[in-house]
Amino acid sequence: MSYVTDSFDDEVTRLLMRGGVGLLPTDTIYGLSCRAMDAAAVGKIHKLKNRSAHKPFIILISDIKMLDLLSISPEQAKITEQYWPGPLSVILSSQAPDFLTLGTTSLAVRMPGSPDLTELISSIGPIISTSANLEGQQPVQSVPAAQKLFGDKLDFYVSAGNLDNPPSTLAEIKDGKLEVVRQGAAKIDKDKEEL
Repeated sequence: MSYVTDSFDDEVTRLLMRGGVGLLPTDTIYGLSCRAMDAAAVGKIHKLKNRSAHKPFIILISDIKMLDLLSISPEQAKITEQYWPGPLSVILSSQAPDFLTLGTTSLAVRMPGSPDLTELISSIGPIISTSANLEGQQPVQSVPAAQKLFGDKLDFYVSAGNLDNPPSTLAEIKDGKLEVVRQGAAKIDKDKEEL
């Protein structure tokens, strides 16, 4: 039986620390989440989504110093300062373990603008957050919709009502500028960018 709650409580923390996988609301959409450094849990999310084995997940951090845990130089993230915390995911070079990079040399990272979520990440470390859907389908917008899709395959569900927001904008750094890969909630201001 999955644990269902409407807060980032101690039981959610305990389940994540024990390798659990669940549904967490972010400042954009609901995400399937687990601790990023837990290879078995990350593998479980790939199976749940029928996700391509070559597409790494977005990783959420609570502060720039956390990039060290992902083998990412914090200097790379300087360009994100005006957008973080917020709905911008940036692809950065990384020497993280292969279960995260999936044969690439990069990871997409975001610092969310949700204080409760940031507090959770501060206490347990970086987390995976990927849209709650099967590959190629629309993301779910509520806990009941997620339960219909995943049932007891998830260890927990955290409800924040109906989330009908665009996902984060995904960008990469090219020639010192952010280049949008997927347009989402964050609008990139080209005039303000500097490395």
